[in-house]
Amino acid sequence: MSEFLFVYGTLASHSEHAMHRHLAGNAAHAGEGYFNGQLYRIGPYPGAIPSSHPDDKVFGELYRMNDPQKVLGPLDDYEGCGPDAPQPPEFVRRLETIHLEDGTRAQAWIYLFNRPVVDLPRIMSGRYSNQQAER
Repeated sequence: MSEFLFVYGTLASHSEHAMHRHLAGNAAHAGEGYFNGQLYRIGPYPGAIPSSHPDDKVFGELYRMNDPQKVLGPLDDYEGCGPDAPQPPEFVRRLETIHLEDGTRAQAWIYLFNRPVVDLPRIMSGRYSNQQAER
């Protein structure tokens, strides 16, 4: 199991969300970076999907978890992909390659949107902020 988690939305430090506090209390910030994907606004939160196009980037934060099972259980429930989640879940947790600012790469867990995005507004910058949640 990877000890890393990559976050880009309500779990990131800028969100000040209670679940970010859970993450920050059980993990160390390991850097900033991106993964190859596209970012969409889903109401008051974002969702990312993978992309094979090298210009498609979703930016976020990488964390090294002290105890991945302790961290991921509550986050899986929050993201709607825990054991009691509806099927299919809105988000799934997958391992993806994260490209860090220093040029290194890491395999990290990331929560990916698991529904069609055809009618959702894309966040072209690949960066999510609290202000986008209010639109």
